[in-house]
Order: sequence, then structure tokens, then C-alpha cells
Amino acid sequence: MLRVSLREISAALKEGRVTPTELCQRCLSFIKATKFLNAYITIAEETALKQAEESEERYRRGQILGDLDGIPVAVKDNFNTAGIETTCASNMLKGYIPPYNATVVQKLLDQGAVLLGKTNLDEFAMGSGSTDGIFGPVRNPWSYSRQYRDKCVQNSHPEKEDSNWLITGGSSGGSAAAVSSFTCFAALGSDTGGSTRNPAAHCGIVGLKPTYGLISRHGLIPLVNSMDVPGILTRCVDDAAIVLGVLAGHDPKDSTTVQDPFKSFELTCFTDASKLCIGIPKEYHAPGLSSETLALWSKAADLFENAGAKVIEVSLPHTRYSIVCYHVLCTSEVASNMARFDGLEYGHRSSMDKSTEVMYAATRREGFNDVVRGRILSGNYFLLKQNYENYFIKAQKVRRLIAKDFVNVFHSGIDVLLTPTTLSDTIPYVEFIKEDNRTRSAQDDIFTQAANMAGLPAITVPTALSEKGLPVGLQFIGRAFQEQQLLTVAKWFEKQVKFPMIQLQGIMDHGHTVSHHQKSAFFS
Repeated sequence: MLRVSLREISAALKEGRVTPTELCQRCLSFIKATKFLNAYITIAEETALKQAEESEERYRRGQILGDLDGIPVAVKDNFNTAGIETTCASNMLKGYIPPYNATVVQKLLDQGAVLLGKTNLDEFAMGSGSTDGIFGPVRNPWSYSRQYRDKCVQNSHPEKEDSNWLITGGSSGGSAAAVSSFTCFAALGSDTGGSTRNPAAHCGIVGLKPTYGLISRHGLIPLVNSMDVPGILTRCVDDAAIVLGVLAGHDPKDSTTVQDPFKSFELTCFTDASKLCIGIPKEYHAPGLSSETLALWSKAADLFENAGAKVIEVSLPHTRYSIVCYHVLCTSEVASNMARFDGLEYGHRSSMDKSTEVMYAATRREGFNDVVRGRILSGNYFLLKQNYENYFIKAQKVRRLIAKDFVNVFHSGIDVLLTPTTLSDTIPYVEFIKEDNRTRSAQDDIFTQAANMAGLPAITVPTALSEKGLPVGLQFIGRAFQEQQLLTVAKWFEKQVKFPMIQLQGIMDHGHTVSHHQKSAFFS
């Protein structure tokens, strides 16, 4: 029952084949069974069961609130949730209980969704592995899949087996692991430079970053105000469209949301690909791109071409500067946003009270980890009076050029861009921590952060398994506010590749073994 799509479980609830309470209890028991993944920081069991009972009563009365009524969901722990601890995986906010819900959380609850809990992340969403939070790293469910273990782990020594677990990618790794391991049907992440798409690709699920301004950021604890977007993680493209329909639209509490009303849509499969024009950015042939990912990218382009679509190589000439530009702008806004955590109003407060300055400095030293402090220091350096013009203003100008590159490409007739999402499949934790956070972020966000700087919608779709039996995803980038076209293309692609569902070993009992689709011969 847990392995079906959101749409299918919604139909089962409406037909009475399962009740919201039964579904909630099954998910909660599975969260406990997969506790070793460390996907959740807080499990709101009591609240979730109460919400499920209320949903059950609505079903009995025939007064359901929508397609999400009774559907178990999870939320990244940097979205405010009234009455439920919100920590950002940091000592700075440990124990903080917000008095209000983020707009996106409230919209889910207004539709009757059941909030299971808050998911793990890199501290304050600064990272690309979900390894740097105070609650420990998140483990990728594919570490325990039959596909991976049959190919890799069987040749390893038993005493080393526990060190072979894989990272989820970050920073929304907890949400990605929660969806991938069947503990919920959809989860919220945040996406500043790829933080939803990166872990989605590594965990074999769909990760959608909507157009900037389409979904409210109110109640999302900010990292980079000009790039942050709530992200959607689901097991298929159709489910992402359903959640987007619930979350999108103007919010008077967020002045950056668009005023135009959003019309929810139902995805259809296009039958005539000849009207479609796919762009392949030549600059995305980046150093470090694995041969497997490159081959899949090429095969995907051939797939569209064979279906009648026009596939054209395009140029985004300022891509080469984008990662440096991103880090200047990112750290500058981080320095500004983190200034609110001073130990005075809320959050952690140091006991060192010799003076206000000493308390302030000690609070931030105790409350933030090295990664967060490093970004604050970098940002303040770029914002110094003598550096402001040479770094921050120049980066803003380059950002405009990067956005203009996308505008030029889409004005040339391109409908959707096809790119890799990550350089390769995921890697073991012991390999990941050999490099520092800043280096890893620069490598792992290389294909994703440009869409954030341009404010464009992007989605990663699981495409095939690598030789190691691990997921590889490809990314589609669309025109601003053209989510329907982007998701329609992604759905068609998803249908063609038939990505195999994860086969979890030793977690589900024999009666609930996860079935999977056959991998298409095309991508084998």
C-alpha cells in the first residue's frame, strides 16, 4: 500500500479500501522501522494520528477537503510548523517551537494532509550531502536496496559494511530519503541552488523546483531570499503536479509571490513530439561529469529526437561564471540573514554574559557550525565597503547576464532544456567527507544553481540505474511560469524510461516486498 503513488492512494481512500488512520499508522510504523536512515528529526505521531482521525471523519461524512485529504506528508525542518519544534538542524534553534505555520505547510493542512514530522537537513540548509546537521547525517535508502547490494556490497568485507552507506545529497536529504523509503507520499524541501533536485536525483525520486515567486516563502527560514524556493519531492511527476496545484498562488504575506491567480492543471501525455524543441546546453559538458551520466544524457536526447522532437545544441555562455557568482551572492545574503540569530530575541543564548558583545559572539560561536560560520565570514567580506563594488555588485551583474542567457535561448524557440542533475550517482559517506563542504557544494550544484539565479522552474526525473545499481537523474529546465509544459515533458520522459522502483531489503516484511517495473531495454 505504501509503494503506490499519491494519486493511487488518494483513490484508495475515496473508495474506502484504506482509511486515513490505517494509512497514517502504517507510515508511522515504517518511519520507526527505517529510523537508522535518520531521515526525520521530529516525528509528530500524536498530531498526525489526530489529523488522520479528523480526515477519517470527513470521509465518513463525504466532505473531504481535496486530493491530499488523509495523505501522509513530511516537511523539511526549516519550515515553521506551529506547535512542532523547528530546528534547521542547528544548535541555534534547538528547542524553538514556532507560533505559526509556513504558508506552504498551512496549505497542505488546509487540504487535509497528515503531517508526519520534520525531516533532516544540512544545518540551515547549507550543504550538498545532508551530513552537516547536529542530528547526524541522513543515509540514502538505496544503500540498503537489493539493486545496489547485489552489485557492490556482496564483494565487501562484512566488518566494513556499515561504512558503505551512501549519502542522500543535500540539503533536503531527509525529505528525499523519506519519500524514497515509502514513509510518506510527498515531502517539502527547499531549493536555493539545487537542494531539492540534488537529493532527489541521488534517491531515485522526482524533485521539482518551481518558478521563483510561484510558491510562498513565508515561514521558510531564509537562506538566500532572492533564490530560495520551496521544493516538492514525490515518487512520480503526476504527484508533483498535484502538490504544486495545492501550494502555488499569491500570498499576501510574501511580497515576492506573483499576483496572477494560479490555475491547477492535470497532466496529459502529449502524442505529437514534433512540436517540441529540446535544448542541450553545450556548457553543461562539465569537468567531472561521469561517463555514465554523459551517456544517459546523450541517450535521452536521442529518445526525444527519435520521437520526432527537434533537439538542438544551445549555448549559455556565462555558465562558466555561474558557480562563483552563486557563492558570492549566496554567502552575502547568508551573512545578512544570519544576523537575526543574536541570542536576544529567540533561539540559543550563551551563558557568557560579561557584556552584550561577548554574549553575542559566544552565542553565534556555540550556535552555528563551521560551515555556517564560514559562509557568514565570506559574506561579510564581500559586503565590506572596500569590496562591495568588486564582488557583490559584479556578481549581481553576472547574475543578470546568466538570466539573459536563458531568455535568449528560450526566445530562439527552445521549449525545454535537458541537462544532467548531478555529476554522477551518489557516493559513500566516507568518500564524501574527504572534501570540505564548500568544495562539495561547488561541485554538486554545478548543474542546478543557474536555474535558481534565473528564477526558472526545473525538475529532476530518475532516469536509470548506474553500473553500481544506483539512481541517475536528468534535469529539465523550463520557461518561467510554464510549469505545465515542463511537467508534461517530464511525464512523457518518465513514461519512456520506466525507472525501476527501489527494492528495500530487510526493512519490509515478506508480505510487503516492493515490486518494481522492468528497466527499459533502451536504458539498460
